[in-house]
Amino acid sequence: MFRRNRRFLLGSLYVLLVFSCTLPLLAQTPVTEEAPKPAPANETAVPQSPRLLANSNLKLGVGDLIEISVFGVPDLSTKARISGSGDVYLPLIDYVHLASLTTDEAQELIQKRLEDGGFVRGPHVSIFVNESASQAITVLGEVSRPGAYPAIGNRRLFDLISAAGGLTDKAGRNVTIEHRGNPGQKVELQLSSNLTEDTQENVDILPGDTIIVSRAGIVYVVGDVKNPSGFRMDDNSLTVLKALALAGGNTRTSSLSKTKILRQTPGGIQELPVDLKKILYAKAPDIALVKGDVLFIPGSAAKTAAYRGAEAALAMSTTLAVVAVHP
Repeated sequence: MFRRNRRFLLGSLYVLLVFSCTLPLLAQTPVTEEAPKPAPANETAVPQSPRLLANSNLKLGVGDLIEISVFGVPDLSTKARISGSGDVYLPLIDYVHLASLTTDEAQELIQKRLEDGGFVRGPHVSIFVNESASQAITVLGEVSRPGAYPAIGNRRLFDLISAAGGLTDKAGRNVTIEHRGNPGQKVELQLSSNLTEDTQENVDILPGDTIIVSRAGIVYVVGDVKNPSGFRMDDNSLTVLKALALAGGNTRTSSLSKTKILRQTPGGIQELPVDLKKILYAKAPDIALVKGDVLFIPGSAAKTAAYRGAEAALAMSTTLAVVAVHP
């Protein structure tokens, strides 16, 4: 009897020792059913796509259609239009006033509301403006219908030029794009002569931008040429020889060595001598012209008198021959 009780006591002690050793292990084992945690968000900065970067720091206004995305939480991404009161309804955080804020400020505000409400930990919010009703795009200069045009969807330079009726016959190839809020930062472009083939300059246009299409420069060729006139500088690379060719070339009485360029400068009109005869015979380099230049090719009085004398002598000889045949 004593031995049975002893064995029972030893067995009980063994069970207690094993149970006490396993308690710390059980305490360290993770619980499978955890309490709900806030939705995860990116821990590091996420690179934005060029489409989102193009809309960076734009001012929002009433009527704008915006696309809001929360990185890592697709259920919170939405597309909404800013109401007349300037508010947008967003899941979880209710109405948010975004009118008059820039996209960067709106992103920070939504991120703060999500984090303060405990909905998303470290949220990263991106806003893209799909349609901007509050900031139109202005097209000025040498287009058929200059004016303001709504910024709906992704607009590109050629789209806006087409919406404005296309380029006029006086349009140049230089285009300036000014960004609202940063007028000092201008984008200067030079369009190709064939827009359908070369689309490299067909850049994105943002809401509030201003597009200015320049007028083509004019170079005038006057004097003793076959077709004196003014000629447009399409690509700003017109030279003396090209201008002479556009004017039909010189006449037989032109004084090529006395050609000159009349150029308007801040100090007045400046005369630049040009030895056109040497340029024609490739003994001197061609000279580039600038907008507003006047290429003057004078006539030679000696050549005129000589040709007139030759013409008079020819006419006299023809008359004598007729008289000799018919006395």
